[in-house]
Amino acid sequence: MGNTIKEIHTDYDKIDTDQMIEVDRLMMEEYHIDLVQMMENAGRCLAILLKERFFDGDVEGKRIVVMAGSGGNGGGALVAARRLHNWGAKVQVFTTSAADDFTPVPKHQCSILERMGVSIALADKINEVGEIDAILDGIIGYSLHGDPRGSAASMIQWANARDVPVVALDTPSGLDLTSGKLYDPIVKATATLTLAMPKIGLFSEEARAIIGELYLGDISVPNELYQEKTLGLKPSNIFRYSDIVRLY
Repeated sequence: MGNTIKEIHTDYDKIDTDQMIEVDRLMMEEYHIDLVQMMENAGRCLAILLKERFFDGDVEGKRIVVMAGSGGNGGGALVAARRLHNWGAKVQVFTTSAADDFTPVPKHQCSILERMGVSIALADKINEVGEIDAILDGIIGYSLHGDPRGSAASMIQWANARDVPVVALDTPSGLDLTSGKLYDPIVKATATLTLAMPKIGLFSEEARAIIGELYLGDISVPNELYQEKTLGLKPSNIFRYSDIVRLY
């Protein structure tokens, strides 16, 4: 494992979905750290994890499929796609909807990839993909409400039928990050990179079976933010040695 990833053995707080929504609000409204900055950090960590953990630090020529939803989770995956492309990977991006239907910041990320000439297609084209080396799952994050449907469901089923590493951003698509409930279909990940702080639902017995290895990525949340009255958490300096740490 590369030097950019560390395994930790320490106590740390876990948060639920409502607290993560509050973290995002505080970041933008009180600390003026924009969504595009958080997304950039998330995507960078995701790309590094894939490169270091599964390709010994070199993705040159590797065939990587990136599955992206229209929200923040998808935007982080699109950032990862840009970085992997820059490192020499052969990246193909598939989205749940057209770029015009994306929320503004992920739409901006999509436009960058288009300008770079990275392959982007709708989910219904994913069955045309040939041999690949890895998959990134950025379909659905903590905004999950019930069973994945439509193009999201079809991409999840496609990914589960491939015999390659699947790395999920924040959560495998189809997992409730608060309750740990598994919806159907759900991505069966080889590794999951959750963001900022560990989420309660990732530690349920059911969830562990589909998460794979669990990592935590730094999106630059200030330690002071966690002490805000609306959260009341204890900062643990968990990223002292690395932007990416392995939890289990």
